[in-house]
Amino acid sequence: MEGVRPGGGPPAGGPGSGSASGSGSFPSLFPPGLHGIYGECRRLYPDQPNPLQVTAILKYWLGGPDPLDYVSMYRNLGNPALNVPEHWHYVSFGLSDLYGDNRVHEFTGTDGPSGFGFELTFRLKRETGESAPPTWPAELMQGLARYVFQSENTFCSGDHVSWHSPLDNSESRIQHMLLTEDPQMQPVQTPFGVVTFLQIVGVCTEELHAAQQWNGQGILELLRTVPVAGGPWLITDMRRGETIFEIDPHLQQERVDKGIETDGSNLSGVSAKCAWDDLSRPPEDDEDSRSICIGTQPRRLSGKDTEQIRETLRRGLEINSKPVLPPINAQRQNGLNLDRAPSRKDSLESESSAAIIPHELIRTRQLESVHLKFNQESGALIPLCLRGRLLHGRHFTYKSITGDTAITFVSTGVEGAFATEEHPYAAHGPWLQILLTEEFVERMLEDLEDLNSPEEVRLHHSCIFHVLSQRAQPILQLVFDPPLSLQAAALPHP
Repeated sequence: MEGVRPGGGPPAGGPGSGSASGSGSFPSLFPPGLHGIYGECRRLYPDQPNPLQVTAILKYWLGGPDPLDYVSMYRNLGNPALNVPEHWHYVSFGLSDLYGDNRVHEFTGTDGPSGFGFELTFRLKRETGESAPPTWPAELMQGLARYVFQSENTFCSGDHVSWHSPLDNSESRIQHMLLTEDPQMQPVQTPFGVVTFLQIVGVCTEELHAAQQWNGQGILELLRTVPVAGGPWLITDMRRGETIFEIDPHLQQERVDKGIETDGSNLSGVSAKCAWDDLSRPPEDDEDSRSICIGTQPRRLSGKDTEQIRETLRRGLEINSKPVLPPINAQRQNGLNLDRAPSRKDSLESESSAAIIPHELIRTRQLESVHLKFNQESGALIPLCLRGRLLHGRHFTYKSITGDTAITFVSTGVEGAFATEEHPYAAHGPWLQILLTEEFVERMLEDLEDLNSPEEVRLHHSCIFHVLSQRAQPILQLVFDPPLSLQAAALPHP
């Protein structure tokens, strides 16, 4: 439950909280992390010391449902010289460490990220005659923050979020999001680490698909060139009725299609509804980790396996660099997880440490045949995985959102994989790797041609495909079955 209040600067959130003085100084009761972010807001909006705020009535650290303590809402006059319209600017408080006393985030030092290392911002075009900012963006930001807190998967510039609903619950075509650096807010060094500011950008479905097939940064750059679709500050207009490709049809062929052909996709993995079974032989016992079946409890990933998948999803592959999967025993090397305390719950780990199998007890096994199952949305990304990633010598990972299952497709150019050309299907606990040669990828793309047009795929069907190895001649079958057959009830539709 949230309430709207005028801000005197964000309060400390506890009894005896102070407020900002007229001189612009900060009272000692202000938490230092919050102080740093609010100082950046004051730099940008010196004439708005008391912005409207949406505040969580029951704070997250007191058992409330909303991770963000506050969302401040500022009126930004834009920049007529740059054709930037007047808009509302929303800034979150809570993804970073505001307090430094371990009530929400564990303090890990001043050199690394503060909390998750970022706060969210959003720029919404101000409608004519609108005297107060709409509050729905605050709930949108709370929803994204809940995902981050529950999964501990952080956001980066260029990421996309498939929302599948108008962001303001209207009939708008703006139903998904991209993320980018806020064009005005600078990174802040707080006593608890560094905080950056990631801006939410509302996009249409066609623009989301282009970002998936190519890359988010490329689509963001195109949005910057179209004033009504975002302009240089990437302002979201919920009344926008046309995609950038409808506004300028040349963008699809001259920029996106050429970019896909040249660069491939930089999307290295997604959270998905997926499962896999080893069809080589039935499980020997209940503890056999080869079969990830509905109604059974799969084996849990070890911490080291977890980190390899996390690194795979987080790092992706740099264009023109040699693709490498981190070794199974890789330690945290970069990104926001580098300095996070090991006691934090990992989103890929079991809730109970006792359920995690020691890494050294899980052996890598070669499989003769596997059965892969995806829901429709996840299955529709298979052509992207094949054409945009594997044909460019890269890898792509599906990580189950309902358990520890992970499926990674790798090409022959990826180093560090435990799937090889001799043994193209290999499993390490619930993590399956499938190595596909370029020739076989081309054959799969022919068979999967229908998935290149997602609108032609019936939404009430489950997308299930089988890859069966018969020595050196794999066979591919694509089947659409009713959602209650073939255990598809455990793969609900979004």
